[in-house]
Amino acid sequence: MLKGKQTWTFANKPVILETGVTGGPFEANGEIAGDFDILYSDLWMEQDSYEKAHRHLMEKAVELALEKGKIDKEKVQFFLAGDLINQITPTSFAARTNGIPYFGLFGACSTSMEGLALSAFITNYGGANYVLTGASSHNAAVEKQFRYPTEYGGQKPPTAQWTITGAGVALVAPNGSKQGVFPHIVSATIGKVIDMGLKDPFNMGGAMAPAAVDTILAHFNDTGLTPDDYDLIITGDLGQIGRETAMDLLKQKGCKINQEKFKDCGLMIFKKDQPVMAGGSGAGCSAVVLYGHILNEMIQGKYKKILLVATGALLSPLSVQQKNSIPCIAHAVAIEYGMKS
Repeated sequence: MLKGKQTWTFANKPVILETGVTGGPFEANGEIAGDFDILYSDLWMEQDSYEKAHRHLMEKAVELALEKGKIDKEKVQFFLAGDLINQITPTSFAARTNGIPYFGLFGACSTSMEGLALSAFITNYGGANYVLTGASSHNAAVEKQFRYPTEYGGQKPPTAQWTITGAGVALVAPNGSKQGVFPHIVSATIGKVIDMGLKDPFNMGGAMAPAAVDTILAHFNDTGLTPDDYDLIITGDLGQIGRETAMDLLKQKGCKINQEKFKDCGLMIFKKDQPVMAGGSGAGCSAVVLYGHILNEMIQGKYKKILLVATGALLSPLSVQQKNSIPCIAHAVAIEYGMKS
């Protein structure tokens, strides 16, 4: 199963049975609004704090995935998920609500693919019949913690990104429990922590780009595949600055990826006229784009095989205040749609 230095290949090809995707009002006006299961009209979501609204996003996404998959939560062995808030309390409190045995994960904005990789690992070897995995973020809760409250209206530079409000959850199983064709998980490449010395918390894309490139190159080195083997290679939330930086770094390393094939979740989720600076970000960004938009397009036949490379900046408010540089990471998961061979 271990191939090369950093990659797992899954002989049994675990499947994504169903997904649940929730979002907020800004996402409701975005480019992929039709791929959400539920979109809320305000950031409060009938809660009395933004952090509780954050928790609600995850609770509802879990509920939706189970309802759509027609699986009782008592049949789910594990719940693997995380977010960006201190001690991942929104996710942990959601785990309290659903009562499923829980692994709390923190990989910043790479958490979605960290969870999917581990879920595939567990189900591939008979460790569970069903696993729920996901990630979430809430603009007002996250911005308040890491930068300034959104309602404060602080000016941000053009390199900054907009934290998305949303949660994406997948129900993963060893194989299809009902008739049909499902997206299946082929492999996962686990990233290393990369720190190039950048210290600007308003340029996450630039900081994370080297980690994305390192993982992409590791994936191709381990598997023997090339960019031509994928219909789409998608980074998590590099945004405009990070995507351009990653393209330059890949070219320097001799890895040629067609620009039309190299997408970014942070650039896919919002419309061009929305004021999101360099694009979207947040732990929920890659989760909602993959579990909503991209999987829908795969099911519709637009893509057969994709590589999702979720990126994360492993900083904290305290580390920024102490003027530490920003360590980053990226995890990649390859997904195919079609009959399992």
